[in-house]
Amino acid sequence: MDRDDTTLRVLSTSDLAGLDITLADVVDTVEQAYRTLAAGLSDNPRKLTVKPADGHSVSYAMLGRDGSRDIVAVKTSYKHGLHDSRERQHYYTTLTIYDDVTGLPVAMMDCSRIGSLRTPAVSALLARECAAPDPRTALVIGTGTQGRLALPFLLTTLPGLERLLLSGTHPDGIAAVRAELARRFPDRELELVTDLRSAAADADIVVATAGGHTPAAVEAEWLRPGAVSILVGHGLAPSTLHRADRVIATSEAQMHVTGTDMADPDGTFPAVDLELPAAVSGAATARTSPDQRIFAYNSGLVVTDIALGHRFAQLAAAQHLGTEVALWR
Repeated sequence: MDRDDTTLRVLSTSDLAGLDITLADVVDTVEQAYRTLAAGLSDNPRKLTVKPADGHSVSYAMLGRDGSRDIVAVKTSYKHGLHDSRERQHYYTTLTIYDDVTGLPVAMMDCSRIGSLRTPAVSALLARECAAPDPRTALVIGTGTQGRLALPFLLTTLPGLERLLLSGTHPDGIAAVRAELARRFPDRELELVTDLRSAAADADIVVATAGGHTPAAVEAEWLRPGAVSILVGHGLAPSTLHRADRVIATSEAQMHVTGTDMADPDGTFPAVDLELPAAVSGAATARTSPDQRIFAYNSGLVVTDIALGHRFAQLAAAQHLGTEVALWR
């Protein structure tokens, strides 16, 4: 990426939307970021958070370093209007990347597409590492952005899945899930379910991606032996965590910060048995018995955003996308 030390490539939402990237490429990029972190070659410090007393906004800053790519990056996230409906909220997230070999800036970009791809890729890796042998049925709860991409990513890491179940109530969202599955895997069919308890009992993998106002709440006793339940948004009752045979998280510290709705009444969590980077690297095994019910918590680690953002920056540079800004001139 040729540049001097005064210019910065800025990649807009539309620049990134025009880039083609396969689901397998996304999964591989995220997986490598976990492997590098597990090897002790990357840094992923805890995020900084600020929030006003009335709670009308929230801001995050996340710094990290990818040791395999030799890059440093900062991600920022700002959401305003938390007391309003989702349509009236303002949300901005950016990623700024620097080359730690040359010392030069790489790019600054909108981070929304990166997050929308990274999260379902992580869910798919959790499913691959935590599922019992030969999983056949997957249930997705919710039809938002994560719900739409959950099944295509699951099929990328677990192509042997046969039944693809969806629990959702919004017609437009259901149609979007169907369209995304048909675009990525035109030979696969989707089953819309109305009896959540029965669907959960059939599922080897449950991925809960619903919004905060969902009435859906799968209980632990609904799950079959050997099932893995993955929490991304909402749709699982706290019992799925507290009565699990094993608990896996992308980050135990982050689960304690962002997963407070799953804590006991006194605010406590069961211990996490393993974090995903160790499982992906092969240092440890997520599942130690076929009949274990596993709860998996999907929270973002900035090293995965950094790796995927750098991959997008490489693709954009190859296609000469973006705007060169003389920011330091």
